[in-house]
This record gives sequence, C-alpha cells and structure tokens, in this order.
Amino acid sequence: MMKKKSVPASKPFLILFLCQIISALDVPLDLSQPPTITHQSPKDYIVDPRENIVIQCEAKGKPPPSFSWTRNGTHFDIDKDEQVTMKPNSGTLVINIMNGGKAEAYEGVYQCTARNERGAAISNNIVIRPSRSPLWTKEKLEPNQVREGDSLVLHCRPPVGLPPPIIFWMDNAFQRLPQSERVSQGLNGDLYFSNVQPEDTREDYICYARFNHTQTIQQKQPISVKVFSMDSLNDTIAANLSDTDIYGAKPVTERQPVLLTPTGSTSTKVELRGNVLLLECIAAGLPTPVIRWIKEGGELPANRTFFENFKKTLKIIDVSEADSGNYKCIARNTLGSVHHVISVTVKAAPYWITAPRNLVLSPGEDGTLICRANGNPKPSISWLANGVPIAIAPEDPSRKVDGDTIIFSHVQERSSAVYQCNASNEYGYLLANAFVNVLAEPPRILTPANKLYQVIADSPALLDCAYFGSPKPEIEWFKGVKGSILRGNEYVFHDNGTLEIPVAQKDSSGTYTCVARNELGKIQNEVHLEIKDPTMIIKQPEYKVVQRYGQVSFECIIKHDSTLLPTVIWLKDNHELPDDERFLVGKDNLTIMNVTDKDDGTYTCIVNTTLDSVSASAVLTVVARPNPPFDLELTGQLERSIELSWIPGDENNSPITHFIIEYEDGLHEPGVWHYQTEVPGTQTTVQLKLSPYVNYSFRVIAVNQIGRSQPSEPSEQYLTKSASPDENPANVQGIGSEPDNLVITWESLKGFQSNGPGLQYKVSWRQKDVDDEWTSVIVANVSKYIVSGTPTFVPYEIKVQALNDLGYAPEPSEVIGHSGEDLPMVAPGNVQVHVINSTLAKVHWDPVPLKTVRGHLQGYKVYYWKVQSLSRRSRRHVEKKILTFRGNKTFGMLPGLEPYSSYKLNVRVVNGKGEGPASPDKVFKTPEGVPSSPSFLKITNPTLDSLTLEWGSPTHPNGVLTSYILKFQPINNTHELGPLVEIRIPANESSLILKNLNYSTRYKFYFNAQTSVGSGSQITEEAVTIMDEGKMAMASRQVDIATQGWFIGLMCAVALLILILLIVCFIRRNKGGKYPVKEKEDAHADPEIQPMKEDDGTFGEYSDAEDHKPLKKGSRTPSDRTVKKEDSDDSLVDYGEGVNGQFNEDGSFIGQYSGKKEKEPAEGNESSEAPSPVNAMNSFV
Repeated sequence: MMKKKSVPASKPFLILFLCQIISALDVPLDLSQPPTITHQSPKDYIVDPRENIVIQCEAKGKPPPSFSWTRNGTHFDIDKDEQVTMKPNSGTLVINIMNGGKAEAYEGVYQCTARNERGAAISNNIVIRPSRSPLWTKEKLEPNQVREGDSLVLHCRPPVGLPPPIIFWMDNAFQRLPQSERVSQGLNGDLYFSNVQPEDTREDYICYARFNHTQTIQQKQPISVKVFSMDSLNDTIAANLSDTDIYGAKPVTERQPVLLTPTGSTSTKVELRGNVLLLECIAAGLPTPVIRWIKEGGELPANRTFFENFKKTLKIIDVSEADSGNYKCIARNTLGSVHHVISVTVKAAPYWITAPRNLVLSPGEDGTLICRANGNPKPSISWLANGVPIAIAPEDPSRKVDGDTIIFSHVQERSSAVYQCNASNEYGYLLANAFVNVLAEPPRILTPANKLYQVIADSPALLDCAYFGSPKPEIEWFKGVKGSILRGNEYVFHDNGTLEIPVAQKDSSGTYTCVARNELGKIQNEVHLEIKDPTMIIKQPEYKVVQRYGQVSFECIIKHDSTLLPTVIWLKDNHELPDDERFLVGKDNLTIMNVTDKDDGTYTCIVNTTLDSVSASAVLTVVARPNPPFDLELTGQLERSIELSWIPGDENNSPITHFIIEYEDGLHEPGVWHYQTEVPGTQTTVQLKLSPYVNYSFRVIAVNQIGRSQPSEPSEQYLTKSASPDENPANVQGIGSEPDNLVITWESLKGFQSNGPGLQYKVSWRQKDVDDEWTSVIVANVSKYIVSGTPTFVPYEIKVQALNDLGYAPEPSEVIGHSGEDLPMVAPGNVQVHVINSTLAKVHWDPVPLKTVRGHLQGYKVYYWKVQSLSRRSRRHVEKKILTFRGNKTFGMLPGLEPYSSYKLNVRVVNGKGEGPASPDKVFKTPEGVPSSPSFLKITNPTLDSLTLEWGSPTHPNGVLTSYILKFQPINNTHELGPLVEIRIPANESSLILKNLNYSTRYKFYFNAQTSVGSGSQITEEAVTIMDEGKMAMASRQVDIATQGWFIGLMCAVALLILILLIVCFIRRNKGGKYPVKEKEDAHADPEIQPMKEDDGTFGEYSDAEDHKPLKKGSRTPSDRTVKKEDSDDSLVDYGEGVNGQFNEDGSFIGQYSGKKEKEPAEGNESSEAPSPVNAMNSFV
C-alpha cells in the first residue's frame, strides 16, 4: 500500500536543507558503530538550588554505549553518593536536592563519556552553578535635597546575583516611576535626572531587583528626594539653611550639557561576536539635552541598529568584527554640546568553519577528518582519540595528524574510533566528536518502498533515496519500468541520494526507480510522483474604505485541484478573527457587519491544502467624522482680538479639511452659538477679531469628508471692554403708510454690535431739494419712527445713527425716502387698438404726467372683455380680463381673443396706493377664424347599401359657416383603407343619406366645417352596412349540413373508399398497370363542389374621379359604440399621400397601391373581401 507524503511547494528549500544535512552514510542502528553524543546539558548550566539537578548526557551506538562521568577533572563515582543516580540506558545524572542535598555541594565542571567496543565519545565541559538571589545589605540612606534645575543620580547598587537581576524603579504603590528624556534608568540600574523639577519631590523612590531564575524580587529601602524651588528657597533660606548647604540661593539658570555616564571624553568597550552591543550616554543640563549617535569613519549598520531609553542607549544586535570602531555620542541643548567617544573592539570565541564529520569507510579505503575554526584571537586546534589526547593514544599506522586534519590510509576494522577536535581561545572553546567506522556492507535503501510524493505543478519535487553501504554505493535514477537512466540539466542529483526535479510539470508524474550499487551488491526501490494543479485565488480581496457602523465584504474566490480539499482561513493583522458575531465567514467571502474603529486593519485570506498555501490581503480603512478638538486655550488677549488654539481630535482615517470656530455671547444671547470663521485643517491656532462689550466663549468643530465632529467643550469666557458703536443700523428706509406721513424703519443692531450699554438711535430727516434744516429725535432701542403731517409723496433725506452710553457711532450715510402715496388723479389718454389677427390685438396709450401719479409709478393695467360674438347675437355673462404692464410702458399685446367677436377695453395707471381712474371704453372687433369641430356626428339606419349621417354645428363657429366637408373610405379586415371620397355639404344642412355603398362593409368618416377663412378641426366616426340575407341563409344551411350525423357518416365512408382505391392503385402500379383516377375525376366533376373564385382583395370603384388621399388616424368605433368581435381596437396608422397598401395573409407588406381606378367590370367586386358566409356573419354589428 502506498504511503502518501505531501511536499508543500512553499518549503522546497527547507526540505532540501533537511535532506542534505542527513549524511548519506548515517549508519543504521543494527550495524556496529562507535558512540555518538545525541543530547547534553549546556556548557554554562545555572540550576535552581531548590530543585533537583539534572545533567543530561544521551548517546547512541552499536553495541549500546556505557556512560561514565568526571567532576573537576577526576572520576566521579556516582555509586558512592546516595544523592546521585543515573537514568537507565542513559548517561543522564539526577542529583537529589529536594531530599536533603545542597546544590552548592555539587558546583563544579562535569564531563560525560559514552563508550563501546568501537570507541568513546565525550561531552562538553558542563559547569554547574546554583543561582543566587541575595538580599540588599543594610545601609542608611540620607534624604536627597537638591535645588531645582540641578542633576541627580539615585544609585541602586543591587546585590550580585547569578544570573544578574533585572532592575526597575517603582513607588510604594508598586507603580512604575514615569521616565522621559529628563529622567531615565541607566544600564547599571541607577536612576538619572538630567535636571530636577519640583514635581520630582517624593519619599518613595524604590529600586527593585528581579531574579528570574528563582522567581524572586528584592527591594531596596525607599530613597527620599526633596526639590527646593527658588521661590520657596528664598522664603526659608535665612531661617533654616546656610548658603553653602544647598549651593547658594541663586535663581534657576540654564546649563550646558555635562555627561553623567560615562565619565571623561573617551572609554573602551569589548564585546563578543554574535552578542548584542549596548552603548550608553546620559547627560545633565537645562534644558534637557538631546542625545545623538554617530560612528566615526562609517555608518551605523542598517537593520541592526536600534535606539532605546530615549536615544540614550545605542543597541546593535548580532555584532561582528566589522562593527569594531569609535562610536561618538553627542549631548546638545540650546547652550552647547558635549561628546564622548567609545572605542569598541569586537572579539570572537571560536566558531566553526568546518566541523569534523563522521567517516564510514570499508577496509582498505582512505579518508580525512577536517577540523577548522576561527575566532579572535585565532583559536588553537587539538585532537583527542576516544577522549585521550592523540599524542598519548594507542598508535594506529593508518592514521596521520597534520594540524587541523587527520589523514587515514588503508584503514582496517581496528581503525574504528571516535576522534574529538577542540578549538579554544581565551573567550571559549568548541568540542566536536566524529567517528571513523570501518565496515563492509552491501547497499541498503532506507526510504520506504512505493512511497507516494504529491507536488504542486511548477514547484520542485524531491524524491528521497536514503541509502547506506560500505564502500559508499553509487546511486542511479530511472523513470518508468523500462526507462533509461536519468541525466541532464532538468534533474539535480544530491549526495544523499535525493533526486530533485527543479520545476515539476504534469508530465513529470509517474514511477521513479532508485538503484544503489557497490562492489558488494545492488538494490533498487520505487517511488511514485503525482503532480497537482496549484491553488489560486482568482478574485482577491480589495482595499475597502467604509464608514463607521457600515457593512463591508471581502471576496476570496479560489480555484484548486479537484483532488485536494482546500480550507480557507481569514486573519486580521496576522491574528485570528475576533470572536464576534459581526464577522460572518462565507464560502468565498468575509462580511463585517456594523463596522467599528477597532475593525481597521489588514485582512488576509489564506487558502491551505495538504500541498500548498496561497494568501491575499487587503486593507480595511474605517472612516468616521473626526473626534471633537480639545484643550482650547485663549492667549494674547487684546481689546479687539484674541488668539485661540486647540488640539485636534482623532481624524478617524479621513483627513480634517477645516475647522469651524463658533462663539457664544453670554451677555446678550446666552446659549446661542454663531459662526465666527473657519481655518484649514492643518492650522490649530487662529487670531480672532472681537467686538466690544461681548462676553465671548469659543468652540471648535472639526470637519472631514465624512462630516462634522461634535463641538469641542467651550473655552473660558472673555469679556471685552465697552466702546461707542462701530456701525449704524442697516437697511434704513422711508416709506409713507398714509398720504400725510413718513415711516422711517431700520434694522436694529444686534446685542454684540451695541459695543456697550444704553443703545439708542438718533433719527434725522429733511425734505429733499428744499433748503430745510435737519429735524432729529433720539429714540430708544426700537426699529421704527413715524413722521406725521408731511406733504403727499415728496422725497426726504433720512439718516439713522446709533449711540450708547460711551458715545455716537460714525456719521451715517443718507438715504432717500418718500412720504405716503395717494391714488393717481388722471387716466391714460389717446387709447388706440390695432387688431393683428382673429386672436391678437395691440393697444397703445399716452403716459400720464408723473405729478398726477402721486406715488411710485408701478405700471398700467388694461381691462378688456368680450361684448358679444358677431355670429351669434345672444349676450352672455361678461368676464373682464386684466393685463398689467410694469413701468412706464405705453403699449401692450392682448392675446387669446376669440375670433369674430366685439370687445371693449380701458386703461388705468397704477402706483403703490392703488389704481387711478379708467380711460373711456374703447370698442374693437376681431375678424373671422376657422371654426371648431362639429359638436357631434351620428351614423344611423344602416342598410345593405346606405347609411344616414346626422351632425351638430360647431360650438364655436368663429365666423359665418360656408359649408361642411365629408370624407369617407372603406376599411377591410386587415385594416387597409380604400379610396377616399369627398362630399361638400351646404352649411344649412344637418343630415345626409349616403347611398350606393357596399354591403357588409366598414366605412370611416371624416367631418369638419368651413368658414371663409378655412376648414376647422374634424370629427371622425366608423359604421358598417348590413349583410345580404340570401347569402346569410346559404351560410346557415352550410353550417346545418356540416353538423348533421348522416353527413359526418357519409364523409367517413368516402374517406374509407378513397383509402381502398389508393391501395388498389398502388398494387396495380407495382404490377406495371395504370389506373386513370385523375382523368375519371375530371370527367365526372360535380359543379356543386367547384371552388369559388377568390376575391382579388381590391376595393370597389367610386364615381368620384379625383385622386384621394387617406386622412390621418381616427376613431374606428361604429355609430352605436360597439366593436365587432373580429376587429382590432387599435388606431389606424398614418398613410402617405395617394398610396394604398397590400399585405400578405400574415400581414406583411408586399407592395403599394396606386391612386388610379381599375376598369375591369367583369371582376369589379363591391366589397373589399369575398362575401363568404362566415365573413358575412362576422360583419353584423
């Protein structure tokens, strides 16, 4: 049975790496081999003194190795110490501390040896040290009294522990003390103050040391700090302190930077390769200095450099020899700078260049062990054999030592051993075990047979062929049962036997055979490869912007190999989705309901199969109205201006476009906010203009594309001083309400415009163009004053000035007003009317003198009305119409007149008071026009060939009727129109009998009236002549016969006879004879069953010799308003001039009719359709 193994396409190089580090010559455990250390404790092993000590040493070998230990370089006899035991089948030691043992008694250097008949492997030297967390020593701490602005260092001096403790500062409430650029903790644990401030005064500065290994925290005694400010110091120095006690009582002065640590201008630092380099500079000064780091003669290493502790600490990770050099820190404030240079030297403990690797050799083979290491200083290399220095080890003629290399020639089985390479310098050592195992073994393939590999197309495929043999076997690969050996650039053959197909395609699928052979034998193994289609995201999630509390959806539509089962996982910011019912995960989408700010982030769709994984991400930006600004502050207060500043609230992912500033006048309109100004969104201060005598409060509103924020909290209030008014009332007007008065009005100033208490107005007026003095009156805070006893409608100069308790506003501007109006005195003269047509006239008049208007001329009004119609002498109710012509216009048009009528009109002048007297009535008449349509058209008394028409005269004749025009034409069942006939009828007629019509035919009639001017609009009707009774009776008989039983039986017998004759005829024809059925049928034809001649579809002839044109659409409803069952109720289509249409049976157009009459009396039918009985019946209405 095949064993499946999935090879993720995203991890081919990891698998390749894993395959390569497994040597092709790893010895199977069923074969003899020297010991190999598989697990051991770290070189520097710090143990918890409260728990048992476990020193690990595990090894493998064949036969299984035995274990022994040394302690401090001498044999450690574990049998003599009841507290020490060794685990079964293991070299691991367990020292029992929890049952009375003391960890300190077992401090020392331990080394494990694993030995069997083929050699001995040794472990590193393992240094055992119990951890320590000692208490602080008792000390008397004096209070720190320091002057404001001076520097201060609080020393921690933690006890020496193993490993060193982690230091932090807290208060009595176990709250971490806040740190900043001014106050920070150094690498040694001390707390540094670049300059102290009064708020630094406290009595509970406590240094804590946390010993992680023992999970204990030790506390130093609290340290007291008292900061003397200069104000308090000046008050108390004389009574309590001498000048020298606190360095004198000089005022706080700024100081240039001074380094607190490190001291001096230069220092040195040594760090080991691969460690973290930490450099520190902390400076005192006022203002607080800022620290900057540079490397002399080079750049700080990118991606490995970090700044910590407010840039006071420079951190470089994974240092190398290239990081050696001079590093300068510069502390700077406004008064100057100071610098310190740290010379860094990077040393290196030994590290491997080439570590020795196990050798498996067959008898007589050659080989080498290579041990190469580097370090600073250069490490020394020494060799051991089975744990003994090689110089005193038993001789082996096949072995030769050449510095860092051991050369083996013509090895024999006794040459098997374990060799140790030791590379050491002053900073450490490296120890590596490598065995030489001499074996003679035929090839083995360790990869399971028929292993199945599944790989995604276009990814590397790695087919394992783990093998062993001595001598080392040669590996060959074949594809298929009878395939040739694989070679070429499309394959990669690894030393461990793995076959790599760098880019596997669909045709790479199949069975592959691995063959291993050496001089002792040959073996092969088959593996199977399947290539799968890659998983793809064919529609990826897209960037989304959504408003808060909205809904958003991300799509993730995938395509995958049909044999693989995908799983879709959604992540938010590379973590699992929140456990929230608002997140709805569908088959191919993620929907987030009621979106909140915390949903902002990157959403990733991950599709996993057993073979591959793909992902796609999209960012969700949640936008909302901005948060309100806060911390409003008023500065720079002046009488007429002030500066407002604020801090913007969160813009919620939509940039703030502008800020709106509003104000409240708490003195005049408390609770009412008014717009003041607005500024761009990048601005957070604004200079505001102020008015006197206003108690201002301000608030700010932020605006972005989503909307406006809530208003900020109001600022503090600011009351401006009183002043005289800056402005006068606006919109001053003078309009009389009566003929003898003048009403002066204005818009009162608002409260904040008054500029002070006691607001009043000085109202002044005088008659224009008359040498009069100004008349003035001071009124209270109102908006109107009435001047009585004025002449009618004369102009006045008017002005209104504001004043308050502090004085007058500037001199106001003058406006012109008028006293009250009276009705006009004179009517317009010389009224003339010019009739343009039957419905339009133009009227002229002379303007009235302006003095007689006695007010503002607004225009003229024309009153006109119809007296009577000239075609009808009866009078009716008079309805007057009015047209107004604005301004000083002297003519106007009168539209909408009725033709052939008598009218009267007059004209009046209009002012603000009303209308003046009317001019004398002027009479004019309109000419004739075309009439309206006849009031009705009825069609009655249908016969076989005649119809009776009755009609009513037009409702509006609009003149003298001269005649009526009747037009009609037939319509067949396909809605085709026949020739048009026109008849002129005298105007005094009201009915007409139309004769000589076709029976059972529908006709359409068009009827209108005429005057001498022309024809009026038409009225249309439709009607049908009745059916011929004889033909109707014949149709009835035909219907009766067709429904009789005997007739049906006869027809069946005839059909049966015909069938028999056809069969006989068919038989005779097959025999070569003929049966003249057709000739006999023709000879005995029955005239009663001859087919009727089909109607040719043409219309009957009319006596009118003119070519007629069909009219436009009209009603097809018969006179009695019923509709035939077979007829359509659609309107007729428009037809072109003189053209008739023919149609096929399916109604399609096949040609055009000409307007000419046909002269074929023999075939001239009188109906537009053949008079069959069925058609005749359907034609009845």
